[in-house]
Amino acid sequence: MSIILDTGFVVTLLGADDDDHRAAYSWLASTDEDLITTPLTLNEMDRLVTRYGGEPAAHVLWDNFDNGAFGLRWWAEGLHETIRIARQHPFLGLADASLVALAGILRTNRIATFDQHFRSVLTPDGEPFVVLPADR
Repeated sequence: MSIILDTGFVVTLLGADDDDHRAAYSWLASTDEDLITTPLTLNEMDRLVTRYGGEPAAHVLWDNFDNGAFGLRWWAEGLHETIRIARQHPFLGLADASLVALAGILRTNRIATFDQHFRSVLTPDGEPFVVLPADR
């Protein structure tokens, strides 16, 4: 089963001085499931990782996507579904709304994130999110 990959998780994972870095790294080392995100979130990851970690951190991010450690998914109705979800939950914004939409496409309720606001949203299938690594 796939796990949705949020920006905050990746920024924490690549930031060794972040308080949650150890939890992110430990959890990632223990899973062999596919970690999938959307182009909207990848753009956000690139911007934040570069801002906080510089060019070397950005290259690590790019390498993780290039070598298949993290996957990317989009679909024909992705933008329409993302906007619909963002309108229902404006606090999410488009990047996080795209992750909720992706959860519906992948039929998963598991998300790698440190953003607790995902606990207040249901997947398109009506399930609460399992927030990883906190809920493992």
